[in-house]
Parts: sequence; structure tokens; C-alpha cells
Amino acid sequence: MPTVNSSSLLSQLSKNIDHIAIAVNDLEKSIDFYQNVLGFTLFERRETVGKKTAMSSAVMRSGCITFVLLQGRNPDSQVSKYIEQYGSGVQHIAIEVQSLVDVSEDLKQRGVEFCTDIICSPGMKQIFSKRDPISGIMIELIEKTAAEANFTDNSVQQLFETLEEKDLF
Repeated sequence: MPTVNSSSLLSQLSKNIDHIAIAVNDLEKSIDFYQNVLGFTLFERRETVGKKTAMSSAVMRSGCITFVLLQGRNPDSQVSKYIEQYGSGVQHIAIEVQSLVDVSEDLKQRGVEFCTDIICSPGMKQIFSKRDPISGIMIELIEKTAAEANFTDNSVQQLFETLEEKDLF
């Protein structure tokens, strides 16, 4: 049985998986699969445009499960670069935590590097780790400070522009 490092604040203060983001080659075909085969509901669509690139996304929900499907709109898009490097699949996992500042500081002390500062929007804070070079996964930490906290165009735009500015995907 694996040993759990109880001194990790992430292990102590994580609440649940908020969502899993999946990079896809064809958003419409992916929406069709999640809706018509798996039975998910299309909750939201969003177009995000940066200074150089863009992406389309669709939030799919079924019960307490949320997948965010992402498609790059051009070859230089962060999502397109991700797919080129790692293939389509899980792009990031968002973990809801009780205290984002405390958990992120603890992870920094453990060697985790973050590619964003804390992004604040009404009712929510988020921060994104640098991508694990082996799996390609990025970890997003989220702290919801309001019962009905949702992503806003502004918070998604802020993340997109931060990653674009740093040429990260």
C-alpha cells in the first residue's frame, strides 16, 4: 500500500476534482460523442481569443462530473501545440481546495512551479502549475469563495493571455 505524505496540504485540503479539461481535434464531433453517446449535457460554449491565438471550448456535465473540451482555432494555439506535443487527451485537472494560498505555497516549497499567479474572479481563485513534462498534465487549483462561483470570460481570458504571453501550452 502506498505511503501518503500527510504533511502535504493538498492531501489535507483538497475537496474534489472540479473539472477535467480535454484537448480535442474536433470540438463538434467531441460534443456529439459526449452528448449523444455518453449522455452529458452541453452546459456552455466559449470562444477565447488572445493576441496571437484562439480556442473554442465546451463545458459538458453529467451529474457531478464536468469535462471541458478544448480545441485550438489555429496551429499556433496553446491547445493545438499541446496536441502536437502530447496528443489529444487530458490537458489539465482542476482540484478544488479549501485554501488556495496555503496549498500553493506548500506545493512551491515541495518544488512545484506555477506558470500563473493567482487569478481572481468573483467567488473564485485559481492558479495553474507548470505542465508535467512526462504526462503533459497541468494541475489547476481552485478555491471557491461563493456557493455559485463560475468561470467568467475574464478569468478564462486572463489565463489564456498569461499562457500565450509566456508561450506556454
